[in-house]
Amino acid sequence: MKSAKATKTNQGAEQTSPSQTLSRGIRVLEILAQAPGALSIAEISVELGVHRSIAYRILRTLEDHALVHRDPAGKVSPGAGLAILARSVSRDLQSVAMPELKKLADELGMTAFIGIWDRQDCVTLVTVEPQHTGATVAQRPGTRHPLSLGAPGIAIQSAMDAERWHQLAPEQPYRPEAEKAKLTGYALSHDEVIPGLSSMAAPISLPGAHPAALAVVYIRSELTEEFIGNSLAKAAAQISSLLA
Repeated sequence: MKSAKATKTNQGAEQTSPSQTLSRGIRVLEILAQAPGALSIAEISVELGVHRSIAYRILRTLEDHALVHRDPAGKVSPGAGLAILARSVSRDLQSVAMPELKKLADELGMTAFIGIWDRQDCVTLVTVEPQHTGATVAQRPGTRHPLSLGAPGIAIQSAMDAERWHQLAPEQPYRPEAEKAKLTGYALSHDEVIPGLSSMAAPISLPGAHPAALAVVYIRSELTEEFIGNSLAKAAAQISSLLA
């Protein structure tokens, strides 16, 4: 009986271990970053796969550090503390890329963003929407999708050969489109990450780090793909040279 009780106690300790709590807290931030709007505690608990009381305790801790915010209705959204942490992430890349992002967004009339390599995903680091255009596609920082999908991932792949890619990301296929992107300087995709949307991207070389991608996302455009792609390739080359 004592042995069974001890086993049960140990199992309970494993279920609430600090590493698991930390993992769940990080997962909550990922869920909120990917959500189109604020979420209720019940919605977060479902996404997290835990009881509502556990989700509540995690949110209280995150709230104490200003990493999440709860509105009067109890809906939860990313907090101001995340902006402070984000400023130190790829700071040089963000500061160098921002002028080019603003220029691209306004000249092309599209949302421009930087995608970076995070494990097996491409994650949006920073984004800029055009100032003098009507409806545009929103691309929130923190949005992620598999590297094997979409123009940003293809552009990142194009910065290396297939052998090197399989060494770094063995679980992700090396797309044939990456070879074409090597020749043109840019990649494009349609209906891959989100149905109805197109994306184009060019690789950015980062000293001592995985390559990133300068990209735009849009529904439709009167501009030719060649014009958009060449604009991206030129801007990406400028960012790469400033970071070298």
